[in-house]
Formats: sequence, C-alpha cells, structure tokens
Amino acid sequence: MPEAVYRIARVRPKDSEPAAIAEQFFVRNDAADFDSAEGRMWKVIASPFAGSRSNQNSPARPGWHIDDLVAEEQFDLLSPCNPTNIFGMAHNTGAPGRALPPQAFHKAASSVVGPLDAIKLDDSGARVDPEAELAIAIGRPAKNLTLENAREAVLGVTIGNDVTDRDAQKADELWISAKGPDTFTPVGPWIVAGLDDSDLEVGIVHNGEALATSTTQNLGWGVEEILVYLSGFMTLQPGDLVLTGFPAKSRPIAAGDDVICKIQGIGELKNPVVQAS
Repeated sequence: MPEAVYRIARVRPKDSEPAAIAEQFFVRNDAADFDSAEGRMWKVIASPFAGSRSNQNSPARPGWHIDDLVAEEQFDLLSPCNPTNIFGMAHNTGAPGRALPPQAFHKAASSVVGPLDAIKLDDSGARVDPEAELAIAIGRPAKNLTLENAREAVLGVTIGNDVTDRDAQKADELWISAKGPDTFTPVGPWIVAGLDDSDLEVGIVHNGEALATSTTQNLGWGVEEILVYLSGFMTLQPGDLVLTGFPAKSRPIAAGDDVICKIQGIGELKNPVVQAS
C-alpha cells in the first residue's frame, strides 16, 4: 500500500498578540483535495521536528491545543519550517549535471521567508532570477545515510524559490552573496508527506504568464543520492532544507513583479517582488 499523503504547515494565528517571540503552531491536514472544505480544516499537532528548538509549538492557548481543529481563515502560513541549514545543489539538471560530481552550496537561514512575503531587491540593478525547486524537509538527525535508508530522514517535500543574483554569482565563487541575501529563499506553502516526488511538474508563473515547465525527473541527482552525499560529510538536522535544483525556465524579476513557483502535488508558492528600503 502506498503511503497516505498529508500536509503539515507552520502557522501563526491571526489573533496573535505582538510579542518578542511571535507565536507559531504546527498543523496537519489529511484531505485528499487541497481545495475541498476538508482541505481548509487543519488539526493542531506536536512539532514534527523533534529536538529542534526553533521548530517547537508556542504554549497552547484556547483553540490552539493539540488535536484542536482550526480553519485556514484563522491563521497565516509561515515558511513550513525554521531551518538551521539550507543547502542547494549546483549544476543538477539532466545528464550534464549527472556527469559532474554532486556539489552543494549553502544558503543563509536568514534568507528564508514564507508564502506572500516579499522578495526584496537592492538598487544595484543586478539580474535576479527565481528558481522553483523541490525542497526536502529533514525530519530527524541523519549522518552517513545510504540509498536504502535515506528516505527515513525525510519528513516530506515543499517548494523552495532559490532566488539568485546572477551578477554576484559571477563574482563570488562560493555564491554566498548571490544566494544568501535576506528574503532570497521563499519556502512553502506547506510540507507534503508521502508524495512520490520522482516525476513532478515544476514551473514558474511570472506576472501571470506561465513559463516553460519541466519535471523532477530531469534532475541530475535524485533525492536519495543527494541525501547520501550531504550526510556523508555532515549531520543533517530536523528542520533543515535541501533544494534539489531547477529544471525549468526562469525570467529576471524586478520590483513590482509577482512570482509563483508551482510543483505538481504540492501547490503554489507566491511572493511579490519589491524594492528594499
């Protein structure tokens, strides 16, 4: 029997009071249809990231205890996890990518934003591209994984937008300044667990225009292979994110644009683009 597919989200109640540490809760939805009435009702759950201090529920309060049901109208979606580490995979598209050894780069945790949060561009005039990518959410500490057990470390998958400053990328061999700026990693809207991610359509809608799509089948290195590679030299932590690569078409973005990253079976991640103040 295939594993049942369900969604997990990290959310903030709309009636949260301002506080130094903003509220967050994890919720789960098992509806088969995201757009159904059942798909809009979520159950409050314990954190799925055991041991991650930044991914724990806020203290329970009326309406927000474990197993309470909450409607989507009652909360705002945050990035589905608060990662310690974010990894991306370089040159990981098709046969050319597979012909090269796997190579990762690191993105700053401070670059993560959630659905509907703004991507902020500076006034340098640099070319900045969005990249819609299947993102792996790590569910437990993992070191020295094998192809046979790699999936045991995976909570599920989500959508990551690997925003990239192409001009900075040319000048910075490590890509830190190209991929690490604040707001350059939108993630969401939720994590989907139990989904077969081997051949999912991936694409970008830029200002309402759908660009040419591809599928996760066209990644050079697959999910298990990527996790074996990464866990071979470091311990992956609960809540970490691994962006697997962008196989489709992109287009430069500018202030005033809207970008939607879409992955079949997961949904849509929408973010406006603004000029940083």
